[in-house]
Amino acid sequence: MMTLMISVVVAKPMLAAAMLLQAAAPQGGGLFSLLPLLLMIPIFYFLLILPNQRRQKKWQEMLGQLKAGDKVTTTGGLRGTVLTVKDDTLQLRLPPDNLRVEVAKASIASVTTDEETK
Repeated sequence: MMTLMISVVVAKPMLAAAMLLQAAAPQGGGLFSLLPLLLMIPIFYFLLILPNQRRQKKWQEMLGQLKAGDKVTTTGGLRGTVLTVKDDTLQLRLPPDNLRVEVAKASIASVTTDEETK
């Protein structure tokens, strides 16, 4: 019984001291908790947003330079030669029957040059 009382008397001050030390210790919240988020923003920008903006700008320039006689491929897989270019549409001639099709400019995936077909 005596050992039980001694252990309780000794344990209470140690527990109180541990609680005081824990309360006095600075919390690691501040800048260190925001650091991963702050590092993710530039990583996402350089790996995802910037390349997509470059690709979009290059595609817009390609659409702006379309002219009659260019060989193009649509997003649907149609390959043909541009006959006329309007504001937001163009007419394609599709081989082998010289079928004329009007498509939206936004559906053009790429311009096929003679070097690419060889």
